[in-house]
Amino acid sequence: MGILSGNPKDEPMHYGEIYSVWQLSALAKGSVSFYQACLNHAGDKELKKILDDLIDQATLEIQECDAMLTDNGIAPAPILPERPPVKLEDIPVGARFTDPEIAAKIALDTSVGLTSCSQAMGQSIREDIGALFAKYHLTKTALGVRILKMNKEKGWLIPPPLQLKRPEPVKA
Repeated sequence: MGILSGNPKDEPMHYGEIYSVWQLSALAKGSVSFYQACLNHAGDKELKKILDDLIDQATLEIQECDAMLTDNGIAPAPILPERPPVKLEDIPVGARFTDPEIAAKIALDTSVGLTSCSQAMGQSIREDIGALFAKYHLTKTALGVRILKMNKEKGWLIPPPLQLKRPEPVKA
């Protein structure tokens, strides 16, 4: 039996796995803080529901990743303080993020999260870590579909130039 056989939780984490888990935890902590602030700025009910779900998911990721780091003797990143709730009317119009701006940012965050999870899955040699990132990838995929659908339905999606008229092929 080698060092990397048996129960994955008994195997050591390699530096890439450590960094991926630590980074996901740190980014999730920043996301919770940012999404809490976005809740103060958001007016749309569907957008607020998605922000709540993103906060719940990030909180779960923090708990699971910090537990894994702590179990392996690694100090997790510090958590940020909770943001107090603020009434939308109390935020000056010029300082307020609009719903389409928030929706674009969370769509981008979700897309980047998918890429990060894919990379972490590919570099993992511990099955439990790869499975953890696969679970996060699946959840982010589902959230991303909801965000895309919301952006389309509300007219917030700004697509790149679309090729509506295709050039005729040149026959030689």
